[in-house]
Amino acid sequence: MEEHKVISDCEKIENELPKWMRGFFSYLRGNVLPKSRLSYLRDIRFFCQYLITETGLTDADKISDIKVEDFKQIKAVDVNMFIDYCRQYTVEKDDTVVVYENGNKTLARKKSSLSVLFKQLYRQELLDKNITDGFDPIRVQKASEREIKALQDDEVMIMLDAVSTGSNLTPKERQYWEKTKKRDKAILILFLTYGLRLFELQQLNVSSFNFNRGEFKIYRKRAKEAIMPLNQSASEAVLDYIDGERPHEDKIVEGHEDALFLSLQGRRLTERQIRDLVKKYSSIGLATSRKAGYSPHKLRATAATSLIGRGNSIYDVQALLDHEQVTTTQLYAKQKMNVKRDLVKDMEWELERQGKK
Repeated sequence: MEEHKVISDCEKIENELPKWMRGFFSYLRGNVLPKSRLSYLRDIRFFCQYLITETGLTDADKISDIKVEDFKQIKAVDVNMFIDYCRQYTVEKDDTVVVYENGNKTLARKKSSLSVLFKQLYRQELLDKNITDGFDPIRVQKASEREIKALQDDEVMIMLDAVSTGSNLTPKERQYWEKTKKRDKAILILFLTYGLRLFELQQLNVSSFNFNRGEFKIYRKRAKEAIMPLNQSASEAVLDYIDGERPHEDKIVEGHEDALFLSLQGRRLTERQIRDLVKKYSSIGLATSRKAGYSPHKLRATAATSLIGRGNSIYDVQALLDHEQVTTTQLYAKQKMNVKRDLVKDMEWELERQGKK
């Protein structure tokens, strides 16, 4: 009876996954025990959902719509970043945020599930390359493997101009913006300045901030606390929101009184709501569609590349962003566009020589 339920659960997940994976499903049925098959399918479903919500590797809105062409673009570093993401992630459940943590044993199983998938897709000639040799459940791959997507400085300025003035918003968006512009600006400034993770920003409270001391507290992975210094831009943006736009206490839902960022209904903003507003404003900076806007994780990448591009130590950036390994920070070290051009711009030896004549 138990095995029958496991098989039934497997079939339900298979119906959620893309139909072009059917050959892989057949392979699992003939080669692994039902419980292992279920574990593999759960890991692969979670990976597909991650592709949709946390990356720009697919335009699909639901798992079944992911195309084989999307998988052809995936590189080993993308899978390694997924494994790193799985160390700790959050899930929204009924207005609460549940934090999940995974140890190395679970991470190794997720790596194994994806290894089997990618090997079979390669053997079935659905993929052109077998990328599994580059998989690593612990170490993030070298920065050279994939160019990290991040906003450039001029795109950041356009995005901030949009949230400050309402420019390039649709009439409907502008009506909503009139009520939330201070909140939205504070959110973007905190993401861009500190490279916060989505769950770190979502969990911020009013009591997290001590403006007299010029600092605020965040909760990192594994429930670690970190004190962050407030610079002028962040301090002004948050205070402007608290004093000028945040709902009054009588309009805040019970249990949400201390939440910093609130919806118009007086509830703590969910991760999805934050993700949607970031995609909206970043799409303006990128001059693209709302659907193609960037996720909060790419604002984290923007903070990293901007800090490194301004000459800050990679180890200092590692500490600010709370990367466990400096190899993660190195992913962002070469992402500043035209960095070589900037380096040589003021090294005009021949012009200087001619100027001395």
